[in-house]
Amino acid sequence: MSMQFKRLLPIPKDIREEMPLSAKMTERKAAFDAEVASVLTGDDDRRLVIIGPCSADREDSVLEYATRLAGLAERVRDKLVIIPRVYTNKPRTKGTGYKGLLHNPDPEGPSDLLGGVKAIRHMHLRVVEETGMFTADEMLYPSNYQYLIDLLAYIAVGARSVENQEHRLVASGVTMPVGMKNPTGGSTDVMLNSIFAAQQPQTFLFRNWEVETSGNPLAHAVLRGYIGEDGLNYPNYHYEYLERLAAKYTEDDFQNPAVIIDCNHDNSGKRPLEQVRIAKEVLDSCRRSPAIGGMVRGFMVESYLEDGSQPLDGGVWGKSITDPCLGWEKTERLVLEIAERC
Repeated sequence: MSMQFKRLLPIPKDIREEMPLSAKMTERKAAFDAEVASVLTGDDDRRLVIIGPCSADREDSVLEYATRLAGLAERVRDKLVIIPRVYTNKPRTKGTGYKGLLHNPDPEGPSDLLGGVKAIRHMHLRVVEETGMFTADEMLYPSNYQYLIDLLAYIAVGARSVENQEHRLVASGVTMPVGMKNPTGGSTDVMLNSIFAAQQPQTFLFRNWEVETSGNPLAHAVLRGYIGEDGLNYPNYHYEYLERLAAKYTEDDFQNPAVIIDCNHDNSGKRPLEQVRIAKEVLDSCRRSPAIGGMVRGFMVESYLEDGSQPLDGGVWGKSITDPCLGWEKTERLVLEIAERC
């Protein structure tokens, strides 16, 4: 067993200076961040939709998707605030295989982390500058979000990471909303403990610094379903679960209790077409219960240009090489239906 230190990578500040965000978009981001915060606090009755590919695998197709999404976002802006998923890290249950753009800027090539940190910055930056939309990514590695800190409107902490101490503490110090997913085993208490920790001031070691945070009042829950002890998928978006959660996840213990429903993953059993039905069912629950309606602040949807998924070498442009996604035509229809029902 050994660990080889191969090369020293540029610090995030150097990468940001090499590929800077324009002054115009820097100014616009502050206004957009305020919009997103108002939705999560309930001051704005619109809902968030965080939507895009399971994994942002190539720049040209992701940019085409984001360009279409920007036009759709403008059509529904009075009802929805849309954030494109540009997920550049791919968690792997067994630690092997394609790990996303950060590791593999060429999905079929070897790992190249220097090329990867530049590729993720370049992709996010192009989406922001060319579509005017600020992006979402997953905090798979807490130290790496700083490569994108000025571009991100939303950060997710995944089901495999939500119990990790460093993820919780770093989430307490970032300046944008952080969605804490329920763990793969489904524990509501683990998820709520993560949210509570992220909302508190914290002191910890980060990138060789002793840092203090003020806590993140916009840390919130993301429900993504779970795997039971029998190995089967179990959803947690149904009315009864949301009703119980609303009784437990209250302003007595949490700031701005808010929930985003992840319509794919274990909620759908990775059947992307089910995302349409799930979103509609949740909106029906919101209408039946003021408590649920006040708590559910939006949706997360996995969507790309083409339906389904393909192998790494599948060759279909705009089709997921990881989990199957909803294609563009169905995506557009779903977003318009969510807006109509809100």
